[in-house]
Amino acid sequence: MGLNFTDHAKEGGFPIPDYPALFVRVTSSLIAAQEPLVRPLASHTFDYEAELVIVIGKGGRHIAESDALDAVFGYTIFNDASVRAYQRKSNQWTAGKNFDGTGPLGPVVVTRDELPAGAHGLAIRSILNGTVLQDGNTADMIFSVARAVSIISEITTLEPGDLIAMGTPAGVGYPRTPPIFLKPGDECVIEIEGIGRLVNPVVDETPRA
Repeated sequence: MGLNFTDHAKEGGFPIPDYPALFVRVTSSLIAAQEPLVRPLASHTFDYEAELVIVIGKGGRHIAESDALDAVFGYTIFNDASVRAYQRKSNQWTAGKNFDGTGPLGPVVVTRDELPAGAHGLAIRSILNGTVLQDGNTADMIFSVARAVSIISEITTLEPGDLIAMGTPAGVGYPRTPPIFLKPGDECVIEIEGIGRLVNPVVDETPRA
C-alpha cells in the first residue's frame, strides 16, 4: 500500500488519497533479514521505506471493518526498497517495486495479541549507517489495519499467510536535497516498536556472464 501517511504523500507531491494506492510485490523481490539488499544494475535511484506488515491468519472475502482484526494473525517488518526511476516511468508503480532482491522482510512475526489493537501507536524508523532518516508512528496511518484488510478483501479473497504492507512515513531519500539513495556498503535498519529490527547490508547486483 502506498501513500498511507499524510506526511509522506506531501513530501512526494501527491494529494492525500481517499482510497489506498494498491500494488503487488512478487516473491522474487523478497529477501530475508541479514540477506544482501541488491541495488539493481538498471538504476541507482534505490530508496528505503520503513513499513509495518500485516500477516493474514483467517482470511476471507468481503470482511467488514468491524471484523477485520479477527483476520489478522500478526505483524512483521518490511523495507519496501524502491527503484524510483522505474517507479516514476508510469502512473502505476509495479516496475519500481519488483526488482529481484529489493524487499527485505522479517525477521519475526509478532502475534496480534502482543501489540495494541490494530498495531496502533507504534514508533517506526529507518536507520541508514546509524543515522535515523525516518521517524514516524503507526497512529499517523491514513488507512488503519482494519480498514486496509476490509478494502482489500472487497477485491480479492485474503488467504492465510498473505502479507499487506501498510505504507511508509516521511523521510525517504528521493525528496531530499541532495537525494539519499542506498549504495553498496550501506547498512539499512528498519525498526518497529514491539516487533524488532530488520537489518540488511546493501550490495550491487552482479552482472550475469
